[in-house]
Amino acid sequence: MAETVGDGPIQGSAQRDGPPQAVEVRFRGGGFAPKSHRWIGFLVFVFLIGLIEWGTGAGWISSLTLPRPSDVLSTFGELWESGMLFKHLVPSLTRLVVGAAIGAGLGILIGVQIGLFSLIRAGLVPLVAAIFPIPKIALLPLFVIWFGIDEGSKYALIAFGTFTPTVVATYGAVDNVDRTLIRMGQSFGLSWFSIVRKIVLPGAMPGILSGLRISLAIAIILLVAAEMLGAQYGIGAYILEAGSLYDLERLFAGVVILSLLGILVSAAIGAIERRLLGWRT
Repeated sequence: MAETVGDGPIQGSAQRDGPPQAVEVRFRGGGFAPKSHRWIGFLVFVFLIGLIEWGTGAGWISSLTLPRPSDVLSTFGELWESGMLFKHLVPSLTRLVVGAAIGAGLGILIGVQIGLFSLIRAGLVPLVAAIFPIPKIALLPLFVIWFGIDEGSKYALIAFGTFTPTVVATYGAVDNVDRTLIRMGQSFGLSWFSIVRKIVLPGAMPGILSGLRISLAIAIILLVAAEMLGAQYGIGAYILEAGSLYDLERLFAGVVILSLLGILVSAAIGAIERRLLGWRT
C-alpha cells in the first residue's frame, strides 16, 4: 500500500525517476506583432461614403455644407475628361517630390551627424530647437522675397518644412539605439564605420521612417499653402479657386486628391519599412 501524507499519496519511485516529458509552450509574444488586415480600412471608407451619400440624399445632411459623394465622383470624371486633373496634379507632384527630397535628405544627413558627433550636436541642436516651432506657412512671404514667386519659393517652403521634423526624428532615433549593441560591436573589434553602418543606422531606421511619415504629411500641407500664392496650376490653386466660387463639388474633389496623395505616401513609407525592417519580424 502506498504511503500517504495527509490526504495525498506519495508516488512510487518508478514515477519519480522516469524521464521528464517535453511540453510545448505556446509562443505568447505574437500579440505585439502587427497583423495585416487589408480590407478593414477600405470597408471603413466605404461605410462612411455610403453613410454620407444616404444622408445627403435623404435630406439629413444639407447639400450646402456637404456635397453628395456621387456628385464629387462626377466632378472627378469631368476633370479626367477635360485633362485638367493631370494639369493640376503633375505640378503639385513635382513640387512635392523635389521639395520633400531636398528637405528630408538634408534632415536625415544632418540628424545622423548630430547623433554621432557631440561637437555638431552642441552647435546645431540649439539652432534646430529655435527654428522648429516657427510656423512655416508664416515664412512664405519671406521665401517669395528671397526666391521669387515662381517655383523656387515653393520648393524652399516645402524643403524647410520637411527639414526640421526630419532632423529631430533622426537624431532622436540615433540616440535611442541600444548602447549595449554598440559596446558589443566594439568588443568584437568592429571599426567605427562598421558600427555605424551595421548597428547604428539599422537600429535608428524605425525612428527615421516614423519621422518621415510626419514630415511628408507636413510637406503636403505646405504644398497646398504654397500653391495658393502665385500658382496657376496645382491642387492648392484648384482648391483656392473652387473655394472662392463656393463650388463644393470641386472643393471636395481637391480635398480627396490630397487625401489620396497622403495615402500613397503612407503606403510608400510602409513598403520601405517592410523592405528595410524585415529583420524585426
